[in-house]
Amino acid sequence: MSLTVADAVDYKGSPADKSKTGGWVPATLILGIEIVERLSTMGIAVNLVTYLGGTMHLASSNSANIVTDFMGTSFLLCLLGGFLADSFLGRYKTIALFALIQTMGTGMLTVATSLPQLRPSPCHRHDVNCQPANGFQMGILYLALYLIALGTGGLKSSVSGFGTDQFDEKDDKEKAQMAYFFNRLFFFISLGTLTAVTVLVYIQDEVGRIWAYGVCSVSMFIAIIIFLLGTKRYRYKKSAGSPIVHIFQVIVAAIRKRKMDLPYDAAMLYESTSTPEAMTIQHTQEFRILDKAAIVTEGDFEEHASCSAPNPWKLSSVTKVEEVKMMARLLPIWATTIIFWTTYAQMITFSVEQASTMERTIGNFQIPAGSLTVFFVAAILITLALYDRIIMPLWKKWKGKPGFTNLQRIAIGLVLSVIGMTAAALAEQKRLTVAKSVGRNTSTLPISVFLLIPQFFLVGAGEAFIYTGQLDFFITQSPKGMKTMSTGLFLTTLSLGFFISSFLVSVINKTTKSNATAQGWLADNINYGRLDLFYWLLAALGVINFAIYLNCATWYKPRKPISAIPMETLHNGYGAEDKC
Repeated sequence: MSLTVADAVDYKGSPADKSKTGGWVPATLILGIEIVERLSTMGIAVNLVTYLGGTMHLASSNSANIVTDFMGTSFLLCLLGGFLADSFLGRYKTIALFALIQTMGTGMLTVATSLPQLRPSPCHRHDVNCQPANGFQMGILYLALYLIALGTGGLKSSVSGFGTDQFDEKDDKEKAQMAYFFNRLFFFISLGTLTAVTVLVYIQDEVGRIWAYGVCSVSMFIAIIIFLLGTKRYRYKKSAGSPIVHIFQVIVAAIRKRKMDLPYDAAMLYESTSTPEAMTIQHTQEFRILDKAAIVTEGDFEEHASCSAPNPWKLSSVTKVEEVKMMARLLPIWATTIIFWTTYAQMITFSVEQASTMERTIGNFQIPAGSLTVFFVAAILITLALYDRIIMPLWKKWKGKPGFTNLQRIAIGLVLSVIGMTAAALAEQKRLTVAKSVGRNTSTLPISVFLLIPQFFLVGAGEAFIYTGQLDFFITQSPKGMKTMSTGLFLTTLSLGFFISSFLVSVINKTTKSNATAQGWLADNINYGRLDLFYWLLAALGVINFAIYLNCATWYKPRKPISAIPMETLHNGYGAEDKC
């Protein structure tokens, strides 16, 4: 057995020694960064709406939009982080840099919540004379939040990849450890979220936000130091370049030749002669406009000292074109999963605001409104445990298959989200009935907050199915060299789901406020609004989306990932005539 890892180096650039690098010790140091990132991001997000409304005196709809825009930007910036890691910095430097940026963001948020000059004078936000935060105060808050979002995006793009870099896929023992690492990664994500929505939210409400956010900042700083201590133990893999660049190369080449006619025989399209037959992807008839990128014309090859090589912006091989087609086939499924995350966004915005108006005491202890999302996290963990221990064995006995397919899991998640929104609408109708009977200005309504548990539990169970289904789908159905890209594509569904939530809230506000005195569905005081109608709208959109999803899932023909060609091979060249 080789004592070195073929495709990895140590911190000096020498071949990585298995006995001195990689394995569980450095992987654990990387997981430490992930748990602190989850602690910070979720601890801030789930309780931010109460701070914006109660301290900054913003309207309910504005508060919800700020939270969803913050979360949406965090996931969208994963694409930026992945691009920088693949093209310039590498995963190690990307993690270190963006962890430092997140530390700066949480530190600034700590200062913003501690200085009286950075928040408006205390008052009841429903009082007509209550002044909301001014532009300068909101500017500092925005700067802190989006520094955190930038840090989150950079970290999420590289943590899982750098963690798996510590294991050698060609070693059976380390390959098994890699699978175990993914299980631990999801566990650490859940553990960080659970700690955030319980301990950290309690500290925010009962001790002070300055202490809670200070804990986030100090914890990340300590995690960075621990991470850097493992520098000599890590394995580093050289990137083959960003898949985004390869995709654009195919698109640009196809656009350049858009007026040309395709040959009658696909065999006349360009393909590298050095690529092993088992690694090539056979030509397909879909998205034929992209095939034009593989038409050979004069000037496509560039002369070098001893050989000629194709200009990748002018000529692409059939395999490269087919890889882009594979990514294009994912888009209909990608688009029809976005609405789930719009539903998810309500769990950390309006659902938290609902909880803040309801009876939350157990004996002498008052449950923080933001901590109600613990039922959301619990639903995820319980659902995953039931699926692994009960559903999968029974399904295997009945159908002979080791569980639901990724598309089936996505479908289950979409259905549960619709049921969850239905439960949320019914619960809100009950809450509004109580508010109307006792007075809409009552600060704490005589109705138990546990009425909201079904909506948290149903959407949480839905996330357990759709998150694992999406991740499995995008990884297994994408080319091998585009796994990072496909993971980023998956994370953009979360991002767009949050942004669509913000868009819907803005549209609902404009259309339901008929005049200056009308409160609209999403009133500043939700006791005067019709949040139930907003939930019914989301449930209806979920039903329509599910119908479209079924058509897309029926249209999609799963492709065996074995046919995908590693992008590293493509990057290194296409044959003797291509290499220099």
